[in-house]
Formats: sequence, structure tokens, C-alpha cells
Amino acid sequence: MSAERDVTETLDVQGENCPMPVIKTKQAIDGLGTDEVLEVLATDSGSMSDIRGWAGSTADVELVDQVEEPDVYRHYVRKTE
Repeated sequence: MSAERDVTETLDVQGENCPMPVIKTKQAIDGLGTDEVLEVLATDSGSMSDIRGWAGSTADVELVDQVEEPDVYRHYVRKTE
């Protein structure tokens, strides 16, 4: 995945469990313009596969990167349309 992560907005869903990180990510990305990047901060380890799967099945978003840190999972999603 690309390391190009010019973040437009950050969504903090730490402490929330499936399916809320994906639901809130979708809501936040809907409010962004084309080529804007949403950074999602999550503590649910399932968010790694959940957000990857959602982005892969959604036509107007691209998963730019995912970073696993000791206390947080960072997801970078770009709106493509």
C-alpha cells in the first residue's frame, strides 16, 4: 500500500467494537471530497480486516494504508469519487 497519507480529517473510534468503526468510517468518508484522506484511530483489532474488507467492496474509496501500533490501529482511507 502507498505511504501517501495527507490526512484531511481524523476519526477517533477508540474503545468501540465491530461494527461501529466501519459504520462511522463510512459516515465520515461520505462527508469528504474526492481525494481527501480520512485517518481512523481504532483499538478493535478486528478493524484491520473489517475496514480492509469494507474498502475493498466499496467503489468510491481506497484503503491507502493500515498501521498497527502497540495501543492503536491506524487506517488511512481515501475517497476516490
